Amino acid sequence: MESFGGYGVISRRAILAGVLAGVAGPALAEIITQSPIPPRRPGLPKIARVDASEIDRLIAAAKLGGGSVAFAVADAATGQILAARTPDMMMPPASVLKSITSLYALERLGPAYRYGTRVLATGPVLGGIIQGDLVLVGAGDPTVQTDQLGDLAARLAAAGVKGVTGRFVTWAGALPTLAEISEEQPVQVGYNPGLSGLNLNFNRVYFEWKRAGADWRVTMDARGERFVPAVQMAQVRVVGREAPLFTYATKGQQDDWTVASGALGKGGSRWLPVRHPAGYVADVFRVLAAAQGLVLPVVTEVGVVPKGQELATLQSDPLTDVLRDMLRFSTNLTAEAVGLRSSGAASLISSGAAMTDWSRERMGLSGKFTDHSGLGSHSRISPADMVKALVWANRTGAGLKPILRAYAMRDDKGAEIAGHPVKVVAKSGTLNFASGLAGHILPPGGRELVFAIFSADIAQRATLAEAEREDPPGGQGWTRRSRRLQWQLISRWAAAYG
Repeated sequence: MESFGGYGVISRRAILAGVLAGVAGPALAEIITQSPIPPRRPGLPKIARVDASEIDRLIAAAKLGGGSVAFAVADAATGQILAARTPDMMMPPASVLKSITSLYALERLGPAYRYGTRVLATGPVLGGIIQGDLVLVGAGDPTVQTDQLGDLAARLAAAGVKGVTGRFVTWAGALPTLAEISEEQPVQVGYNPGLSGLNLNFNRVYFEWKRAGADWRVTMDARGERFVPAVQMAQVRVVGREAPLFTYATKGQQDDWTVASGALGKGGSRWLPVRHPAGYVADVFRVLAAAQGLVLPVVTEVGVVPKGQELATLQSDPLTDVLRDMLRFSTNLTAEAVGLRSSGAASLISSGAAMTDWSRERMGLSGKFTDHSGLGSHSRISPADMVKALVWANRTGAGLKPILRAYAMRDDKGAEIAGHPVKVVAKSGTLNFASGLAGHILPPGGRELVFAIFSADIAQRATLAEAEREDPPGGQGWTRRSRRLQWQLISRWAAAYG
């Protein structure tokens, strides 16, 4: 552990959990083009050519309804397009957009960038008592977990801090405060939380219920692996109804939930989104500090960081590691936090516009981004543009390929092929009736390829009621078939062009 200001720096790897859901894109006409096939390397399945009829057969077999399928595959070194189907069709990128966000953040912030959540004292510490305020200063770190916040409180206690004569103050102005990422999502989904300069547990609170006679016992906490602090700023009441499943209301800085009794059964649990993240962090930090003997008054949120002595800091991993985990677990909060930090914009829509402008200037893209996670319905990118971005990143050494998720090759039924010589590193994206996959195909010693595949059924999406959007009828099957199609295409490209 490094020393910092006499009190120490805490460093950690976050434990991540990502969930996807969402939206679809436009249904447009489909065309296929292809370029000459280079000589095939030995050792791969023999495919003479990837022709239009074969692609049409695979798409028809996927049974994606009225959805569109668009793709492009290119030589990673030269950018030469080898095969494509409506490559200029603008499609919803879903979480594939996080690849663009990663490139944006790596260039704007740098791969070694770290967030630092600080604790300040506005006066001297005498006999363990801060003669003034204790200030928790957020940096917008999206990866802070309860256990790390508990360690921060323990570090203060170990340094002899016992109390304050003044206030307990928080500052969350490093990022704009948002109540949610996308207004289109069901109110209860944990992957669509609020955001601020202070964040915790990806801004989710743990709701658990157990049957107790004719009633239910319900709890709300911010559980980690070592600490399970109760939460006061989020409350839930069981209401005698069948639907809607959840309702939400904000009361000052409180999250007020109701849940339908008809859906609870004997017991269960789930993560709910937090709409007031700075208040959530303050609530949990007070409980964790009290467990260490450091009693803090009720929080006061301020708009300007007070001047003071730094007592401790909670430092994030380097940005490269933060982004690697974001791409692996597809955490929406991380994408929005790093995108907003990179742009310095005051709103999510203006931050997406800033990333759009950057992508046009740096890579020549023509898409439009309204957020950084792909959770909203209005971002668009074409397969050709996504391939262009991957080629640019490969040529410039931007650092994307090493942090993409590694995949084993799959057969036509979607099963992994053990020991296959071809590897894939990519980012997937899954929304309601929309699916994407983009990345690199890495044959052993052969030609490296980049690809992007997008599919979407906007008509099917339009039929969904809000209550259906968390788990729409037929949605999981549609996604499975779309993913199987992706791997059928990849296996043929690897054999024909690699």
